[in-house]
Amino acid sequence: MATDALREALLTSELGRCTSSLTKVVVRTFEALGMPTAAKSHRCTLLPVKQHEYLGQDVMAFSAESPGWQFPAAVCELENSASDERVAYSLWKVLCVRCQLRLVFCYRAEPKACLPLVMWLGTSVVKAIPIAERASLAGETVVVVGSRDEASTFPYGFFQAWKLNTNTGLFERLARE
Repeated sequence: MATDALREALLTSELGRCTSSLTKVVVRTFEALGMPTAAKSHRCTLLPVKQHEYLGQDVMAFSAESPGWQFPAAVCELENSASDERVAYSLWKVLCVRCQLRLVFCYRAEPKACLPLVMWLGTSVVKAIPIAERASLAGETVVVVGSRDEASTFPYGFFQAWKLNTNTGLFERLARE
């Protein structure tokens, strides 16, 4: 099962394998929602040009209701680098796309590294966007950080999610349910 492979890759810090497994999980999730998806090893056939990735984004999902050229419904970057700058670049990439859902997945081995990373993303990437442009961003932007926190309850305790508040330019932690 893809989630088992993802859990094992994350727990052993095999981040390349983690990205491959996470790609499968994300693609299967969008496809279960009836959304054609493009990603490495997952060719999208909805758009007139059929390919695995569009615009250099790791995952794009589209509405199946309107074939042909369309804006994506969702875009995801699956960043496996330990570099904060690479995560910032991934956030910037998804912010450049017009869609209803932007997701950045990343990983930090230590749970205490998650909040400082997300706060830094807000100040370094989001605050660099002029307020008028940031406030007019349509859709939601979410950063999801995986860590070994509560690994025994994978995936629930393993991932922490923060949603961008476009008014303040800060990320707000989403409550676990």
